[in-house]
Amino acid sequence: MCLQFYEGHSSLAASIEILDLEEYMAHIVTSKCLGCKFTDCVEVCPVACFYELDGQLIIHPDECIDCTACVAECPVEAIYAEGDLPSEFQSNIEFNTTEAKRIKDEGKTAILKKKDPLPTAEARKVELGY
Repeated sequence: MCLQFYEGHSSLAASIEILDLEEYMAHIVTSKCLGCKFTDCVEVCPVACFYELDGQLIIHPDECIDCTACVAECPVEAIYAEGDLPSEFQSNIEFNTTEAKRIKDEGKTAILKKKDPLPTAEARKVELGY
C-alpha cells in the first residue's frame, strides 16, 4: 500500500506510526535452518535475497520483497514473516540482519540456484519433527 501525504492536507498523518525501515525485516530464516540448509526457497524467490553461511541460509533485509513465496517451500518451516515469528526466534532477526549485511559487505553474492542440503539435513529434519 502506498500513501501520499501533502503538507496540510491529511488528517491521517498525525495518527500514522512511521515504521523504522532500518529495523524491519520482511522474512527471517530461523535457527531451524541450522544444520539443514535446504535451498528449496532459493528456487522460488523472484529476487536474489538469500545468502549462505556455513550452516544455514539467511535473508538480506534490504533485498527481500516480502512476496512470501519462500515460506511454504522450506521443508523444516524455518522461514517466517517478521509478524509471524514465534517468540523463541526473536534473536534471529538481528542475526539475519547482521550476517546478511556482513556477507554482502565482504563481496559475496546471493545464491541463485538450489544446492544440495548439508549431510546432516535429514537427521536435523527428523529432530525438528518434519
